[in-house]
Amino acid sequence: MEAKTIPLTELDKSQDSATKPLRLTEIFCSLQGESNTVGWPTVFVRLTGCPLRCVYCDTAYAFTGGTRWHQQKILDEVASHPARHVCVTGGEPLAQPAVHPLLSALCDQGYHVSLETSGALDIARVDRRVHIVMDLKTPHSGEVDRNHWDNLKYLKSSDEIKFVIANREDFAWMESVVGEFNLDQRNLVICSPVADQIEPRTLAEWVLASKHHLRMQLQLHKVIWGNEPGH
Repeated sequence: MEAKTIPLTELDKSQDSATKPLRLTEIFCSLQGESNTVGWPTVFVRLTGCPLRCVYCDTAYAFTGGTRWHQQKILDEVASHPARHVCVTGGEPLAQPAVHPLLSALCDQGYHVSLETSGALDIARVDRRVHIVMDLKTPHSGEVDRNHWDNLKYLKSSDEIKFVIANREDFAWMESVVGEFNLDQRNLVICSPVADQIEPRTLAEWVLASKHHLRMQLQLHKVIWGNEPGH
């Protein structure tokens, strides 16, 4: 059944979150293009829906539509691939409460599980075994006011913080945030350039000149496959 006719808030409210279906855009196996697991074969579980509208979003096709999948069906599909890494992404995965039992179930099955989240929604309930990659929103995203700063206290030292950089203002803002919260002393801090808005070489020069401990990263999957969905 097409899930686009069923708002997330109306998905089986009477059910326990472990039995509620999740609205999915796609499940596919590809190389991880970002984070500290870049290059590993990874099964991506892309959930549908996001409360944010970043101006540079490259997965806007996941805002709506999708189909309803129960947890066991997702686990079966993930298991059909040989990869041992699983990335739950979106959209914004935490917009669907049923993502929490799914994350735990994937961990229980021995996968290395990562969660890509915007940082706008509470991460306190995320299973501590899950590797979190939190994308703090920069000014140019148009959603900087949505950053949920309390999330920082729930990050483990092994988790990552990502900043998407479109211009010098974004980079300066990132440096101020990193300095204020000592983020580079607590977590891996990654910055990536917005395609067609800043040259990678320019961002690289800013990173080299920064007093902070930053890691620049390009999106490997886009280098290989461009913007093709399913990669």
